[in-house]
Amino acid sequence: MTLGIWSPEHLANLVEHAQQVAIEAGDLILGMQKEGNFSVEHKADESPVTSVDFAASDRITELLSQATPDVPILTEEALVPWHVRRRWEHYWLVDPLDGTQEFIHGSGDFAVSIALIRGDRPELGVIYWPAQDALYYAVRGQGAWRIANNRHENISVRRLEQPATGPITIALSRRQPADRILSRMVSGEREIMQIQTGSCALKSCLVAEGSADCFVRVGETGEWDTAAAQVLVEEAGGSLTDEAFRPLRYNHTASPVNPNFLVLGDPRIDWQALLPGGLQSSR
Repeated sequence: MTLGIWSPEHLANLVEHAQQVAIEAGDLILGMQKEGNFSVEHKADESPVTSVDFAASDRITELLSQATPDVPILTEEALVPWHVRRRWEHYWLVDPLDGTQEFIHGSGDFAVSIALIRGDRPELGVIYWPAQDALYYAVRGQGAWRIANNRHENISVRRLEQPATGPITIALSRRQPADRILSRMVSGEREIMQIQTGSCALKSCLVAEGSADCFVRVGETGEWDTAAAQVLVEEAGGSLTDEAFRPLRYNHTASPVNPNFLVLGDPRIDWQALLPGGLQSSR
């Protein structure tokens, strides 16, 4: 992989290929969900994983390798030892099925996420929502975009008419108690509204497109859950940070596990006042 791959033209080709890969994987996942012929196991942390996760991971790895054989790939279902990946200067980071619980329950709230990492930050990201045939993507410095309902449009975080006092819409999980998150917010006189969906990636997409103003995640996630979303949200004018309001970094520690994180929209909102101390008190 040469430096030429980071040119706008080459990145445009790569993001187009990643889109095609995500759509093909999404079609595979949808087909297997409709057939209902899949097995479910549990990882060491008790989170579920299905045979569909592995099938999608294998297909994505195959397709990415065909186009970029010299670029390493890390997926949630095919982890690479730290002594190997610590030397990587760039790599694909993939969540083949984000929202496995939603998939198992027959919901359509799951996504395919593909990011290209350079150093410790994502340079491009693609998130595909198969059930809605909605594709989100971003390349650093080139904006954030959505393709859905035969429309290809630039997206951005919502700018509130009253950023200091206006209502806030927070994206929440369908399967986690809302009080766990809402109790950490100092809303004052603000009205707090809720929108629920599955998948970390899809909740981040809601912030990027302006359907929600923030998403707060308490609990363990992997770097594959946030990489594509981070560049998408940042290019849409928002931020994806840790509990101290610092952008997340990738492949800089032996464990590819995220801290608690925040996906924040309108930058004029005083998020540190709304979420004092980030989420440090949640530990």
